[in-house]
Parts: sequence; C-alpha cells; structure tokens
Amino acid sequence: SMLNSVDHNQIETLTNVLTIADGIAVKEPGVHTFEIVQQYVDDIVSVTEDEICAAILALIEQHKLIAEGAGAVSVAAAMFNKIDITGKNVCCIVSGGNIDVTILSRVINRGLMKGGRTTEMLIEMADRPGSLLGLCQAICKLGGNIISIHHERNGESPDVNSCNLRMVLETRDQKHIDELHQAIEAAGYSILDSK
Repeated sequence: SMLNSVDHNQIETLTNVLTIADGIAVKEPGVHTFEIVQQYVDDIVSVTEDEICAAILALIEQHKLIAEGAGAVSVAAAMFNKIDITGKNVCCIVSGGNIDVTILSRVINRGLMKGGRTTEMLIEMADRPGSLLGLCQAICKLGGNIISIHHERNGESPDVNSCNLRMVLETRDQKHIDELHQAIEAAGYSILDSK
C-alpha cells in the first residue's frame, strides 16, 4: 500500500493483503507515516513471497538467525537485486523473529525451491515394469536425490497405458534442474509440469 501511495502521490487502500510478511501487511498507510516517507525515503521496492522465504532460509543457514517475514524483506531486496548494492557497504536491518514455527518448514521448503535446491515435477511415463527404474536411474546418474514419489495411475492422460509420477527432488541449483529435465526427456519420459 505504501509503494502504491508513493507512486500515485496519495494514500491508497488495498482491498486485501495476504503475505508471510504480516508485520508490514498494511492495507492503508497512516497519514503521518505517509508524509514522513514522502519527505525522507528515497525509494521503495517490493519482493515476492518466494524471495522472502529464500531470505529467511539464507539467514537461518548462513547467519543462524531466525527472522519473521517482515524482518527479512530487506535481505530479500538485497539478495534478489531489487536495489543496486554493487560496490557499496550495505546494512540490511533484520527486525523481528516472531515467526510461527508451524509454518517455518513451509517457508524453508519454498526457500529451497526458489534457490533451485529442490524441484517438483509431474512426469508421464509408460505403466509397465521397469519404467520407474529407468526414470530413477536417469535422475540418479546426474546426482539428483529423490525425496518423494507419488504414483498416480488414474491420471488424465489420453494414453490408458501411462501413469503420472509427482516427484520432489533435491538439486544443486537451477542449472542442475535444467540438466535433469534434459536427461529425463532424453530417456523418453514427458515432464508435464515443473516447479
């Protein structure tokens, strides 16, 4: 709401706000806060939910800090080049560690996915003995680690002799994911969806 208000030079109200950064999930800026921001703030940038999750994960892994969503947005802005920090000494203020532990695992999973360290694929394959083995070998050959497999025999494929697999893999980065996609398709499997 503050970004829109500053861009349009008037206080604006959002119809709804849904974010992990609940500490800054404000539908409408206050009059005094808006005036102060107009006078003293040089720029405002926004970050996505996945970028916030990746920042929270980076703070946990690299700095042993637990930050709530709103507390990690400055780190997300720096990590994902929302502001130019090249060659500058930068301080990101990390404020607040009030994150609900019941959602922390979901935040970590989204952060891993955003960083290319996990991926989820929906793969169509022939429903016959050895098909799953061949797929697993193609993945393992490139060092992909299979975290989970969900076999869907009654998929929506027009081919009655095929089935779908929903797989979650541990990967190194986006390049590794791209290599896995190529190897899976080269082995004769169809990737229907990937996250």
